[in-house]
Amino acid sequence: MCYDADAVPPIHGAPVTTAGSTRLPLTSADGAEFAAYLSRPGRASGTGVLVLPDNRGLSGFYEQLTVRLAEQGHHALAIDYFGRTAGTEPRDPDAFPFMEHLGALTRDGLYADIAAGADRLRREGCAAVVSLGFCFGGRMAFTSALPRFGLAGAIGLYGYPGVLFGAAGPTQLAPELEAPILAMFGGGDEGIPADMVAAFGAALTDAGVEHEIVTYPGAPHGFFELGMEEFAGACADAWTRTLAFLAGHRPAATAGA
Repeated sequence: MCYDADAVPPIHGAPVTTAGSTRLPLTSADGAEFAAYLSRPGRASGTGVLVLPDNRGLSGFYEQLTVRLAEQGHHALAIDYFGRTAGTEPRDPDAFPFMEHLGALTRDGLYADIAAGADRLRREGCAAVVSLGFCFGGRMAFTSALPRFGLAGAIGLYGYPGVLFGAAGPTQLAPELEAPILAMFGGGDEGIPADMVAAFGAALTDAGVEHEIVTYPGAPHGFFELGMEEFAGACADAWTRTLAFLAGHRPAATAGA
């Protein structure tokens, strides 16, 4: 897991527009309902951001992150992973046994929920959708570069790229990936060693996938947090790269919005 219940995302400067938010249920392809949190900008860029949380699922951190993204002009939708086993109501993050529910997830269910989230952003008028994931969600963001999702790009922070519990990761799936990828890692993250990051980059290069990989020296897993004052520079740079990536995937007709 990345963030405690009281964690807050870092702030990127002043808002460029207003933002309004709502919690809502979405329906997946298999009929399952799951929770989501949508923030809408007052003046939209045309690019939507599908926020994929860490392994605790939807939490206040990611709800606040959608607001920060909307304040920069992007529709942003954060989804939960546990609708099939935990319902759609808000949860007490300190009491939720997320590991039990994590073990019940399936790749098909996750893929269906990601597709439903992307479709909702398209119904909001987003001509392009980019995923943005963290930890477990970072791994899923890399995987969402598969053509089946039709995304304009994928951004992952500290997403484990290798084989995990016997399941192929983004490194192994690289020949199937299509959308451009921005991957950001902490150089002090003991769970994702430098050679694993290098192997991911090499696999993307060999597969011809457009990508950028950034490693922040000394930064730990979960460094993108307001309370990580020692790594404020890394947070600021990650914000800058994220917003530049999103701007590069704006539809041409709305690029000046």
